[in-house]
Amino acid sequence: MQKLVTLEKVFDRVDKMSAQCHDHHVDVKDIDFESLDSIRLSGTPHPVRPVAQRSFANRLGIPFPYLRRCPEEIQAANLNHWINQEKNDQLFIRFDGDEIRAVFTPKYTPVDNFEILERLDSLGYGPDTKVQCSLDAEFLSLSIPDGRKAFDINGDRFKPGISISNSEVGLASLTISAFVLRLVCTNGLIARTGISASYRHVSTRILKEFPQTIETVSKELGAQQRQFRISMEAPVDNPMQTMDSFNRQFAVSAQEKEAVDWGWSQESGKTMFNIIQAYTRAAQMEGLPAESSYRLQRIGGDILDMVT
Repeated sequence: MQKLVTLEKVFDRVDKMSAQCHDHHVDVKDIDFESLDSIRLSGTPHPVRPVAQRSFANRLGIPFPYLRRCPEEIQAANLNHWINQEKNDQLFIRFDGDEIRAVFTPKYTPVDNFEILERLDSLGYGPDTKVQCSLDAEFLSLSIPDGRKAFDINGDRFKPGISISNSEVGLASLTISAFVLRLVCTNGLIARTGISASYRHVSTRILKEFPQTIETVSKELGAQQRQFRISMEAPVDNPMQTMDSFNRQFAVSAQEKEAVDWGWSQESGKTMFNIIQAYTRAAQMEGLPAESSYRLQRIGGDILDMVT
């Protein structure tokens, strides 16, 4: 999802994606690796998803690229040796059906996507609320424009709002930020502001603080209007060279760079505004992971923040 949809549709999709999800605290002594891709828990085999593979490797102090290149028997030998050195008696493991999707310490307390949506509903964001959403098994980015605070610049219509991002598998903390939607192409920009709030998943306190946090973020919703206007008037002599520089600065991946090139083909021009829009349009490229869509929108916001 990337175009505007209703919150009800996001609810439905999250509900379907979480239908077989469950969590367990697993005794470390019951963990036996067959390879990086497969693990036995009390003798029962479970496939291990890529994010969980990286988590196991990082937790056990084994370089993931090295481990990935090893034959399965060497992977198992490394993993089983180092799991025996684990200081916790248990690990908190998240499942989707039989597959292991994430692994954490026992202190980890998850904030699930469904909990966030339920909290939004309790705050008055009903099922018909229009949102922009990127969602997959690893990441949620949900942005809610506020039409009451819309503004125009040189014929372009913008709607500020709030953006909420979350990862149930530990790719990122739960974050609430300011958001700006360009209506002509539904490009969404996640703005860098002094009041962007981020929370580690060690408690559910954030859910109780949602109203105060959203209110704080909302106070800054119009702060980007001046910067947008300046970006439209800021000339760029060599846009391709400028974007190459930004790609290096923000460590843009090969797939994200492909998306930026695609976005530029639709937003090309000779101003900083065009470059910013190339990144935010890139977030809409089909097949892009939800985390990458969020990153590209965030990069657009970071570039806008540089415009003075």
